[in-house]
Amino acid sequence: MGVARPPLSRPLLLAGLAVAGHLGRLLLEHRRLVAAVPPELRTPMLWLPTGLLTSAPARRLLAVLPLPSPEPPSDVDARPATATHEGSSVPVWVYRPSSGTPVDAPSGGALLWVHGGGYVAGAAANDHEACARFVRELGVVVVSVDYRLAPAHPFPAALDDCTTALRWLHTQADELGVDPARVAVGGESAGGGLAAALAQRAYDEGVDVAFQLLVYPMLDDRTVLRADQPETLVWTSPSNRSGWTAYLGHPVRATEERPYAAPARREDLTGLAPAWIGVGDADLFHDEDLAYAARLVAAGVPCALDVVPGMYHGAYGLAPASSAIAQRFRQGSVEALRDGLLAG
Repeated sequence: MGVARPPLSRPLLLAGLAVAGHLGRLLLEHRRLVAAVPPELRTPMLWLPTGLLTSAPARRLLAVLPLPSPEPPSDVDARPATATHEGSSVPVWVYRPSSGTPVDAPSGGALLWVHGGGYVAGAAANDHEACARFVRELGVVVVSVDYRLAPAHPFPAALDDCTTALRWLHTQADELGVDPARVAVGGESAGGGLAAALAQRAYDEGVDVAFQLLVYPMLDDRTVLRADQPETLVWTSPSNRSGWTAYLGHPVRATEERPYAAPARREDLTGLAPAWIGVGDADLFHDEDLAYAARLVAAGVPCALDVVPGMYHGAYGLAPASSAIAQRFRQGSVEALRDGLLAG
C-alpha cells in the first residue's frame, strides 16, 4: 500500500494556482509579442528565455565553459592583433580586403567596431560576419575590439579599451592604409552605446572621428527607471537592469556624475561626429534611441534615423538571412557608412 499524502493546505494550493496563472499570462504575453513580429523576421531564438543568458549564474557558467570560437571569414584578411597605446593594450581583430575579392584595394576608410552583449557578454569573434560585410562591400579596414566585460570590469574599463583601440588605429593608419580623417566608430546594442560614448570622449580629447554607426545602441541607463517600460523580445527590462547595474557598478540612480558612463546623459552634443541610428519599433531601446537622434539634430549634428516596424532587439544578427526586412536594414547600415565615411 502506498503512503497516504497529506492534502495540500489551502494557502499552498492558492499560491500554486497563482504561480501557474502568472506563468500562463507570461506565456500568452510572449506569444502576443512574437505574433506581432513580421513572419520573415521570426526565429526560434525569439522563444528562448534570453533574459536568463545575462543573469549572474549564466555569466559565471559561460566564463568557465570551453566554448568554441567562431571561425573568421575566408574571403577577407582577418587576423587577431593587440592594440596598444601609452602602456594600455586590448585584443582586437583586424579585417582588411584580400586580393581576389570584389574590392581589391583599401578605400582609405576605417571602422572601429564594438560588439554587443549588454556590457556583460559577447566577444569580438562573434561579429566576424558583420565586420566582413563592411570590408567586402566598402573596402574599409575594420578593427573590432575585444573589450573587458562587466561586472568583473565595470565602467570605465570597456570604454578605456575602446579608446586604446581607437588611438592605436590612428597611430597605425599608414601601415593599415587608412586615412586618419576617415575613421568611424560603430557597434551594435551595448557596442553602439560604447561607440557613442567613445565618440563623445574622442571629441573631448581631440581624437578624430568622422562618423558614428549606431545599431540599436544601448544609450540611456535611465530607461531602467521608467515606470512604463514596454514588454519586449530578446532584450527585456530585467536584462536591461542587470546589464546597466553590472556596467555601472551600482544600481541605476537618478543621477550619474561620471562622464561617458551613459551617453544619453551628456547635456551638450554639439560638435560630435555625424551619425546613423537604426532601431526597430519593437525594441526596448526604441524611445531612447529616437530621443538621442533628435537631440543630435537639435545640436546641429547630422543624424539619419532608420526605424523598422516590428523589428526586435538583436535582429541585425538574429534575423534569418533570407528576410528582406533584415537585408534592407543591414544594407542600410552599409550604405550609411559609405555615405558618412567615404563620400567625397
